Amino acid sequence: MSKQKNASPSVATFTDHEVIMPPHNLRKAVVAAASGDDDPVARAEAALAQLSNEFGDWMHAECERLEAARRNFARVGFTEKTHDELFRAAHDIKGEAATFGFPALAGVADSLCRLLEHTPELTRIPPTLVDQHVDALRAIARETGRADLGDIARALTMRLREVTDEFLRYENRARPEVLESIFAPPLAPGLASS
Repeated sequence: MSKQKNASPSVATFTDHEVIMPPHNLRKAVVAAASGDDDPVARAEAALAQLSNEFGDWMHAECERLEAARRNFARVGFTEKTHDELFRAAHDIKGEAATFGFPALAGVADSLCRLLEHTPELTRIPPTLVDQHVDALRAIARETGRADLGDIARALTMRLREVTDEFLRYENRARPEVLESIFAPPLAPGLASS
């Protein structure tokens, strides 16, 4: 009969903190792959590589969807529908940017999402600020082959983020708990500039 290890976590106590170390039960669940076994990650990467020649068309379609949402917003103003269309288009671009090979779009799309998500009264969002975000996204997507695009995109992203943050601070000035959550440092490392 094999002796079973204690499944409870161990605790190391120091003068100012404790470190809790959970048991390592996952080792039992991992099986080493044999040399001829199927690799699902390699399969997924191969599938992405086959589709990659379509990524540019897909991202341009996403930018056109954002442009259509902007035109609808300009025509009828902010409603629940126009807000949702703008937010979803910007959020999709933010999420797809790196996968589709357009990482420079993520920061501007994130700034537009922040603007749309954290403004308490949507009718107060300046249409020109929405226009500047959409124009920047479309320009970055259009100029993706330029050698200096990274510098241009960083400058655009930084300036739009500054203006957006200034606007959000003003609009949420009477809501300190909201301001704290909007401007709290990110929990995940490396996201401070996004």
